Formats: sequence, C-alpha cells, structure tokens
Amino acid sequence: MSLTADHVAAMRILFLSKRRYMSKDVILDRYARMYEFPYQLAKRGHVVLCCSLSYRFASEGRWTHNAAPGNLEWRSWNLGRSVVPGLLRFSQQSTAQARIFKPDLIVGASDIPHCVFARHLANRLKVPYAIDLYDNFESFGQARIPGAVAGLRRAARGASFISCVSEPLATHVRQYYGASCPVLTLESTVDKAFFQPRDRAACRAKLGLPPGAKLIGTAGSLSAEKGIEALYRAFELLAARDPDVHLVLAGPVEAATPPPQGPRVHLLGQLPHAEVATLFSALDVAMICIRDTEFGRYCFPQKAYEMLACGTPVVAADIGAMKTLLQPFPASLYRAENAEDLAASVARQLERPTLAAVPIKGWDELAAELEQGLMEAVRSGKRLH
Repeated sequence: MSLTADHVAAMRILFLSKRRYMSKDVILDRYARMYEFPYQLAKRGHVVLCCSLSYRFASEGRWTHNAAPGNLEWRSWNLGRSVVPGLLRFSQQSTAQARIFKPDLIVGASDIPHCVFARHLANRLKVPYAIDLYDNFESFGQARIPGAVAGLRRAARGASFISCVSEPLATHVRQYYGASCPVLTLESTVDKAFFQPRDRAACRAKLGLPPGAKLIGTAGSLSAEKGIEALYRAFELLAARDPDVHLVLAGPVEAATPPPQGPRVHLLGQLPHAEVATLFSALDVAMICIRDTEFGRYCFPQKAYEMLACGTPVVAADIGAMKTLLQPFPASLYRAENAEDLAASVARQLERPTLAAVPIKGWDELAAELEQGLMEAVRSGKRLH
C-alpha cells in the first residue's frame, strides 16, 4: 500500500474475532459491531478479511459479502471439543490465510484470546495492529485463565490504535493498561433505518400485548448479573399501586432469578432481532438495568440506542456510560440496584414521559472514525520488537 501525507490508498485489513456475539452468529446474521466494522470499512473501499473462531459448532468455510467498492471476506473455524488442538488449528489456519492476504494492519476484537493473538500474529508478519474492546474483557470468564489479563494488557501496550465501547473503558485503558497509542471511544450503535419510531398500537397487536395497558419492560439477558432483580422488585412495587402497569420481558430467563408471575407479566422469550424494534416501540417505558460491577462500570448497552432510536422513554441505572449519556435527562436515571428508586423513576416517566434526545451516530459514521485511527496506525508504522 502506498501512503503519502495527502492520500491513503485502500488498506488491507485483517480482523480476528469470535463467531458468536451477543447470542448472534456474526457472519450469518450480519450482526452489530463485530460485523458492521469490517463491512463498513469495506464499503469505504478497503479490502477486509475476517478470520473467525467459533466456540460452538457452526458451519465452517468461506463467505464473500458484497461491500463494494471494497471487498469483504470471512473465514471461520470451530474450536471443537478439545480446546488446545482447536486453538492451534485456528492459529495455523488463520496465519496461513494472513500470509497469503498480506495485511497492512491486523485488528484483534471480541475477547482476550483474539486481542492476544492479534499481537502475536502482527509480530510474526511485522505489521502494526489495533484492538477493539467492545466490553471490559477483564470481566469475562476468560480473564480467570492464568496470564490472560496480563496478555490483554501487553497487547494494549503494543497496539498502534485502540477503540473502546465507552469513555469509562477508554479512561480505564489509558490509566491502567499503559497504552501509549491513541485510544478512541466508539460506542456500539444501531441501524437507524430499522430502529425508528413505529405505531405503538400496531406493535402491541403484533406481539399480542394488551392495547390499553401501561407497558414497561426490557430485552436481553434476564440475569442477576445484569441487575434484573431490581427491575422485578420495581414492577412489584408499581403493580401494587397501579392495576394498569404490565411488565414485558424478552430474553433468556435465569432459573435462579425467576421473573414475577401473573397475568400482568408477559414473557416473550428470545425474540428474533427483527422483532426487538417492535417490542421497544410497544413499550411506554423501557428499562436498562446495570449493576455497579467491573462489567457495569465499563459497558455500553447497545439496547440503549435501540430504545432511544425507537422514540421510547427510558430509565437506566446511573452507572458508567449511561450516567454520562443521560446526565442531561435526570428523569431517565435511577440509582443502580435500588428497586425503590427505579420504581419511582418509572412512575415519573409513565406520568410525564420524557424522551432523552440523544444524538445517535450511524455505523457508517463510526466506521469513518475507526478508519482514521487505523490509517494513522499504518502511517505510524509501529512494529513490535
């Protein structure tokens, strides 16, 4: 690739990431951050190869997706039942593909192993690399593997560019990882052509929800780790005061933390992604529960933008990125893990709905910012030694 001060030719970018992300198949579902960043970069004219490791059984092979004027290709392998042989196979196969592809830059994304491997592969190929942190990976179960966190931080220190899903996480990386490269906040966003206000009555009818009820609820992982107990308790408090309040939940239910029971609780199960916008448009108030934990302080719930893009009033825990995002709209915040305060905030939103008018960037806008960071990484020519 030829680079000058005034012009940057198309880059050859190798992405390394896991196959499943937020319970979706990144390649087949073409889902969210793990798909959109490579796709949007290809649409900007770059040549992108994605090597993907599936921790669960999935179809292996090669996929080429139309992303003109650039090119986007996926290769995927399964980890299999034996972890070490599976990792070695992925390493060997993706290294072979990388040598043929000859990337200008490698991006490690999705979790600790792929960030660590990006550093290793970049060292072998003598090219710069970047890492994308869509979450605080130190809160993942993989972090308990001896040496994993140290490997992640070593990868951050050697990177030429780092993107983070939230500003609290970016600050954490700057302070504790020893990263000397640019660290940019790139929040996960939504397809605004899909997530937009819809007719509430039609959405309720489609999901079989009561047309005249006050519907509050959420979608996603319904687990204690995500703070769902505060939501359940808040509903019970609200339901005792107002017979018109109903709770709507979509997502996997945790057996150890069952939701409230009764005719005013509507469990929709795991909705197809295409129906999530229907659900959020059907609600009077959508809730985002986060606990004050290592995960909660650094995450950026993608569903926040999904809810807001649908024009739905929200109430979110005052933790991390949500506290910053919704600070101008105090009616949209509650004290984390405090069911009474959550109930009070929801009641205020039901009485006087306040929509948080937050600007939401599209994936194309985020990709343009990512592109600049990656271009500068290639320009800098930083290499591992």
